[in-house]
Amino acid sequence: MTTTQPVHVRDIPFERLHNVRDLGGWRGADGRAVAFGLLYRGDSLGKLVPGSEDERTFLGLGVRTVVDLRYPWEIEPAGRVPAYPGLAYHNLSIEHRPYDQPALGADVDPGPFLAERYREVAEDGVAEIRQVLELVADPGSGPLLFHCASGKDRTGLVAALVLTLLGVPEADVVAEFALTERAREALIGQWSEGHGGQVPGWPGYGRTPAGVITRLYAGLRADYGSVEGYVAQRLGLDAQFTAALRERLLVE
Repeated sequence: MTTTQPVHVRDIPFERLHNVRDLGGWRGADGRAVAFGLLYRGDSLGKLVPGSEDERTFLGLGVRTVVDLRYPWEIEPAGRVPAYPGLAYHNLSIEHRPYDQPALGADVDPGPFLAERYREVAEDGVAEIRQVLELVADPGSGPLLFHCASGKDRTGLVAALVLTLLGVPEADVVAEFALTERAREALIGQWSEGHGGQVPGWPGYGRTPAGVITRLYAGLRADYGSVEGYVAQRLGLDAQFTAALRERLLVE
């Protein structure tokens, strides 16, 4: 499986956030590339501290819309992005069946397990996923950042769908998904801080194996013919929507 890495992977350095990056640079449809500075993915913006360097870094991105993919009960204790002037905030919880990853046993293979959870989200969260994609495609929403808690699973699913609709090859979508694993140690450390120094019991915690996306996409192809078929048949977003998304985010 060959990939076409972008000229550079644009990580956004923060102190308290560990998994924020620009989705620009990947090669999409018609030889065009995903534009830099329009679409970001990340972990929880509830970790932004007013007056901190992290806050200055975030504000410097010029983000106009934040889409928070977490459950409301996650946001209540952990916080959300501060209500900065001119910033639109949307809480669209795409996952409907919560599960406890740190408590999983060592016998649980992260590839098949997470792929099945992603399939559940893709079927359960139809209304919310559609709204997320519509916000991403809306020229009035950008620059836009979407995130969940660690920026891995729910965020990874949305990123994969968007990149695929933009014409990015599956091998590159898998490669982009795998980049999150570089933040694994920091995310585990942050989880431990909030849980009295405990360590997640599941060895697969924070892993992003290629099998997650390949299995997910194989399932969507079996049910809908393709990822685009899933978006059209299940989400009700047709080829005209995909063309608008590409016009918004792809550049020569």
